[in-house]
Amino acid sequence: MKSKTLAFIGCGNMAASLINGLVADGYDPTKIIASDPDSEKLAHITDLCGINSTTDNSEAVEFAQVVVMAVKPQALEQIANGISLAAQKTKPLIISIAAGVLEQDLENWLGGDIALVRTMPNTPAMIQVGATALHANPRVNTEQKDLAETILRAVGLTLWVEDESMIDAVTALSGSGPAYFFLVMEAMESAAAELGLPTETAHLLTLQTALGAARMAMESSDMPATLRERVTSPGGTTEAALQTFEDNGLRDIFMQALTKARDRSTELSNLLGSG
Repeated sequence: MKSKTLAFIGCGNMAASLINGLVADGYDPTKIIASDPDSEKLAHITDLCGINSTTDNSEAVEFAQVVVMAVKPQALEQIANGISLAAQKTKPLIISIAAGVLEQDLENWLGGDIALVRTMPNTPAMIQVGATALHANPRVNTEQKDLAETILRAVGLTLWVEDESMIDAVTALSGSGPAYFFLVMEAMESAAAELGLPTETAHLLTLQTALGAARMAMESSDMPATLRERVTSPGGTTEAALQTFEDNGLRDIFMQALTKARDRSTELSNLLGSG
């Protein structure tokens, strides 16, 4: 794996996080090349990680066995068309982290007959605690799947999905999910301030509570429902609060919200491609 040359097309926050994670994990930086029109971005990541860089996307592709497409979805068609000749010549594994772009559309833009893995990382990947779903098209072999998983694992948890359409549900859950938790934290802080706590106290207690709950859930073999039951004493304060959530249809609200997000993800995929 670590003998493969990796090319990153686009050098924004997510690409930089992947490169940082890979180098920190022992990947040879001389086997990584980044391409971006922004020379300042390239200089920064080159100085930080010791990788190679270029402003010529096709040049990066010609040297690589794995190409990570880390550009904005709206720009992907033009960029993919621009590297299609190089990609057809070298036939690298293509890994797309562009949200909403279907595998078939990207493969067509690249000239067809390309091994392609579509991924959906979320923003916590930028601090190496992300969650990424992956789906491989039929041309991806076992070694290439391992390569893709190793690369994305540099920024957190990785999981494969069996059908590409599941990426839309993943987008609704973990892709958009951080914002849901930020909203809950925002609401808790606001409510605590209304109850008389100083703003900074409410903020710090909310963040630490969220962190503690997440760590307990991650480190426990029990499901969240069991953990919730353990901290809910009959007739106590937690039960009173949870009953209010249930009475006001919190579960239905989340079902409606995730469904809306899933449906919008599907709509955007159709708008961005040929769907």
